[in-house]
Amino acid sequence: MRVVSIAHSYPRWDGDVAGAFVERLVLGLKQRSHHISVVAPADQGDGGQVEHHGIAVTRVRYAPAKLEMLAYTGRMSDAVTSVSGMISFAALILAQTWATIRELNAGRVDLVHAHWWIPGGVTAWLATFVRRRPFVLTVHGTDVAILETSSPARRLARVVLRKASAITAVSSYLAERAAEVAGIDVSEILVQPMPLDVDRYARTSVGGAGIVTVGRLVQQKRIATLLEAVARLRKLGSVIPLTVIGDGPERRSLEYHARQLGIQETPRFVGSVQPESIPAAIGDADVFVFPALKEGLGLAVAEALMLGVPVVAAKDGGGVTDMVPSSGAGRLVDSVTPDQLADAIQDILNDPSSRSSAARLGERLKQQLAPDNVAGVFEALYGRVANAGRYAIT
Repeated sequence: MRVVSIAHSYPRWDGDVAGAFVERLVLGLKQRSHHISVVAPADQGDGGQVEHHGIAVTRVRYAPAKLEMLAYTGRMSDAVTSVSGMISFAALILAQTWATIRELNAGRVDLVHAHWWIPGGVTAWLATFVRRRPFVLTVHGTDVAILETSSPARRLARVVLRKASAITAVSSYLAERAAEVAGIDVSEILVQPMPLDVDRYARTSVGGAGIVTVGRLVQQKRIATLLEAVARLRKLGSVIPLTVIGDGPERRSLEYHARQLGIQETPRFVGSVQPESIPAAIGDADVFVFPALKEGLGLAVAEALMLGVPVVAAKDGGGVTDMVPSSGAGRLVDSVTPDQLADAIQDILNDPSSRSSAARLGERLKQQLAPDNVAGVFEALYGRVANAGRYAIT
């Protein structure tokens, strides 16, 4: 099968983390003898056609080099709040659309797979309107979050989602939100996370390193409440070390908050680490705590479980609820308060079976998220879409 994959983030060099999960899927499909080509944005003038790991990648130019900063920075949603950002955004969509049309004109293409409804989904919709092909659309999280704050985005997303021949989401939470916007039944959306490099998680934690959390230090992650939970445990006689992995605008205020709580010697803020170093950073944690709100998936949760570390998360944590059980390998708190987090942490620490449960769940996740398995799921979906010849969800 010949497929054009559209993404606004795709690795630019070996080891680049930008869109690495998209590349893992593409390479998994290639291993299954499918012909995949990729359309992605240029990066500050670095564009053109290249071959990377046997995959033809077209990096489209959409602005003067110094203005090509929409992709690969993690600030695409911020860019569209300015007039210049909107112009660049429209230019990116048009440039990717023409590049995709050229791919469709160049030879027999069975379908298009767009990652993120915007800009990828909009690109696929426009290109397949000109050159009739079905397209599959995957929503990942940041693209769905935009819908909460912008009614024009919701109207555009509804059109794009309904024109897709098939929709996939990386979590049930995102599937529900996308279905609500599109006005379709959530059962029509395939829930399938993107593949992980599961070989990185061959070791199993033996415990002893206390609490670990991973994430960008922003209010959504609710790390301040975790600090308060650690302070509560200390008052109850449990002095448990805390390692905070990640960086962000809240770091200084969180460090100050720890001093105000009188636990400044307990948390260790280690800053950002490279993805390949995450297994070592989580290491031999006793419990992984992820109190974040409305996560698209919560990749760090999967990483902890694959290392055999039990997890505490929140029922309003979004996609993490697909992976974290309410007992055994994890605990889901009803409300992220210091008391509830502290109780859930203590409950796991008092339950020696939670570690073996986490290890078993982690093994199942490794199988589910292995690149070949995920590629097989999409291979079957592509076959159904190509055979059905549908152009829109009805």
